[in-house]
Amino acid sequence: MTRGERRVGGPALGRHTPYEIIVVGCSLGGMQALLEILSALPDDFCIPIAVVQHRHKRSNEGLPAFLRKNSKMPVVDVQDKQWIKPGTVYLAPANYHLLVEKGEFNLSVDDAVQHSRPSVDVLFESAADAYGAKVIGVVLTGSNVDGTRGARRIKTRGGIVIAQDPATAEAPEMPKGVIDAGVVDQILPLQEIAPYLVEQCVDIRQQA
Repeated sequence: MTRGERRVGGPALGRHTPYEIIVVGCSLGGMQALLEILSALPDDFCIPIAVVQHRHKRSNEGLPAFLRKNSKMPVVDVQDKQWIKPGTVYLAPANYHLLVEKGEFNLSVDDAVQHSRPSVDVLFESAADAYGAKVIGVVLTGSNVDGTRGARRIKTRGGIVIAQDPATAEAPEMPKGVIDAGVVDQILPLQEIAPYLVEQCVDIRQQA
């Protein structure tokens, strides 16, 4: 879709899985952490993944290009009012907050949150409000506590929260923040996060 194009409705994002969307937050060390996770997900992984990686406001196509080379899933920078498609990785563009609504993304230039735009809290809170218990939040390496408030919203709405084991994080402050807040369901070493996501998002028809 081109910027500004709007679609009504949209596909069933998670198809026959218990979850509709995965939201991921990271900062310092995030590129390598994202690479580890995305390269381990299969090409038929059908859940859309929305990512906030703290980026310099003049950041260019470098991050999506880097991840695209190492991911079996399509990786794109989000455009405003973009329809959410299954099996795609969506990155918050530099200097924009990324918000989730039912079936689409919105971009915002509202004030920075936790000194960050894009903000993990903004992404997580909007996803929780849109999809409730059908959200998985993943907090990776980072050097501040952006994401703690948003993770609490995901838990309040019935979703699940995964934190990278701080011992495996280049910067432990971000995952440690959500762990200390008591809003985490799983604390996993980085290399175990992708297998856990695959396990959680398996097509329920395969379990029949």
